[in-house]
Amino acid sequence: MTPTEHAAPTPGVEDTEAAPGKGSTSPALRVDGLRKTYPLPGGGRLTAATGISFTVPHAGALGIVGESGSGKSTVARMLVGLARPDAGRIEVDGRPRETRTPRRAAARLARAREIQMVFQDPYVSLDPHLTAADCLRTALKLHGRPLDLAGSLLDQVGLGAREATARPSRLSGGQRQRLAIARALAVGPRVLVLDEAVAALDVSIQAQILQLLGEIREETGVALVFVSHDLAVVEHLTEEVLVMRKGEAVEQGPTAEVLSAPAHPYTRLLLASVPREGWEPQLVSRLRG
Repeated sequence: MTPTEHAAPTPGVEDTEAAPGKGSTSPALRVDGLRKTYPLPGGGRLTAATGISFTVPHAGALGIVGESGSGKSTVARMLVGLARPDAGRIEVDGRPRETRTPRRAAARLARAREIQMVFQDPYVSLDPHLTAADCLRTALKLHGRPLDLAGSLLDQVGLGAREATARPSRLSGGQRQRLAIARALAVGPRVLVLDEAVAALDVSIQAQILQLLGEIREETGVALVFVSHDLAVVEHLTEEVLVMRKGEAVEQGPTAEVLSAPAHPYTRLLLASVPREGWEPQLVSRLRG
């Protein structure tokens, strides 16, 4: 079993027969009862996430929101394999996802092709010594894919010939995030997890990246899990939202409904905390009290 035998098609290029969701009746991602705890220095355990369940259809987008410490990034890390759940099940295209890191290289590569992650800081995933094009060729080579797909990936995320020959330090913040997205897409993932992926960008660049993500999922069928504290961004990009507080999902449902008529007091608090015309800081204090 080789990496080439397991290779999935790169979104946006010619091979679309096995595109995410093609002929599949299962959701792209199904999560059931995820739980993660960490030991505390003085004894006992901290529950970072518990009872987290949701589904994301092919080409769908789910937002996970909450304050710092709510557990949303822990969920993202469990999805991609950076943290192992204590309990629960993850399925991709109806198949169980291995939560232990496989020993065999081919199995690790196959798992990487299921879910990819884009971080808030692109430097986490970008080699500072490689040009943009070489960064993509490295990912393509690792997964046994044609190296000439690098050009198509750069085009897909709006990077041209000048950016292709530049190292990350020579790219703007928005360009680096585009490159990080292209690198994640290079392996043809079924699911793309974005953890505060536009938080460090200014508003105009945020809008460009959000438009890019919308176009990519429409063209490729990749499912998005968008982790953010920014409700406006989540409202713009997602159809479903899950609100987390202290490791638990306190509310979830269609994004438009949850954010326009929240049922849980904590969701109302999050909405009231967003500065806008007519904003009342006193209301936030009352809701917290």
